Amino acid sequence: MIEEYYQSLVHLVTHARLVRAHEIALDARSEHTAFIRGDLYFTDNSRLHFRELVKLEDEVKRLIHVYHYQCADAVLIFRYDNTDHPTLFPAHSHHKHDGSQANMIAVEPPDLDLCFKRLNG
Repeated sequence: MIEEYYQSLVHLVTHARLVRAHEIALDARSEHTAFIRGDLYFTDNSRLHFRELVKLEDEVKRLIHVYHYQCADAVLIFRYDNTDHPTLFPAHSHHKHDGSQANMIAVEPPDLDLCFKRLNG
């Protein structure tokens, strides 16, 4: 089950027209749980670094997620994560850093699978 999810991400990334290079690693913890990390390099030299601790049963549940997107000169464009910021959000609340570390809004995390399906048309 985890291997299928991982292979679906790899397939989507390798067929994305905007991705010029990628590195994706799977650390399977069990048949249903894995830590996946990756770096995607786009044609405009921007980069998406991501990490997911996922649990798959009936659906994908992201226990931990970080999606950090930066432009070619390494300036943050956005980052979605569920890192604890106790003064701003309840523990492990989903949020987005928009352009800076301090600029945060509460949002649901993106779905990489859906994003790449849209990119691939």
